[in-house]
Amino acid sequence: MSRIPAIFFGHGNPMNALADNGYTRAWAAIGSSIPKPKAVLCISAHWYIPDVAVTAMNMPQTIHDFGGFPQELFDVQYPAAGSPELAERVSELLGGVRLDTTEWGLDHGTWSVLCHVFPDADVPVVQLSIDMTRPGEWHYEFAKNLKPLRDEGVLVCGSGNIVHNLRAFSWGNETRGPYDWAVRFETEAKRLMESGDHASLANYESMDTDAMLSVPTPEHFLPLLYVLAQQTDGECVSFPVDGIDGGSISMLSVTVS
Repeated sequence: MSRIPAIFFGHGNPMNALADNGYTRAWAAIGSSIPKPKAVLCISAHWYIPDVAVTAMNMPQTIHDFGGFPQELFDVQYPAAGSPELAERVSELLGGVRLDTTEWGLDHGTWSVLCHVFPDADVPVVQLSIDMTRPGEWHYEFAKNLKPLRDEGVLVCGSGNIVHNLRAFSWGNETRGPYDWAVRFETEAKRLMESGDHASLANYESMDTDAMLSVPTPEHFLPLLYVLAQQTDGECVSFPVDGIDGGSISMLSVTVS
């Protein structure tokens, strides 16, 4: 099997799980254009805890970790199998992290995207938590240990948003134009990715004031670092999906291949 790309998805509104729009069609196109992986390891913004854990159950539950949405969204199930074998492999690569068999499952950062990428739910999925006690640089270096997985047929994906400021989000007017600071930060982030300057992204807090507006809290940004850490010599980044919703939520996706 050829090496599987590593992909970061800007997941945005959970209602995208039910939508047929430019984002969801682009996600589906990604799924049909890459070699079908043996399994997926997803790092989602929504499993952000003071610990490193990996889901290790045979059938992870579909977690509806949100409120205020229509019942039809709560009715969505994504019945992908888990993979205790992959969980063991991830734990081994990361130096022995906690195997979670009961606590978590697949949160909406994972299933709202994968239901379009792999709509038949026929690829096993494992989630890795984000340790909220660690800085970006630590996450980037930690994630490098996962590099062998791509040659083993595993899709390493992150799900979050490069720009994610809910306080500035225009609820009910998701199509409003983006804030200038959101555009500037996303543009700079793309430039840094294209130049291979991952260190600046791992220390995004020190970039400028746009960073503090664009990334007021780290959990949606950190999954990007897990994907960038998979890049090997000779590989490039591409941006198969873009757009900024509600002025302050970047839908940019990043592929490393």
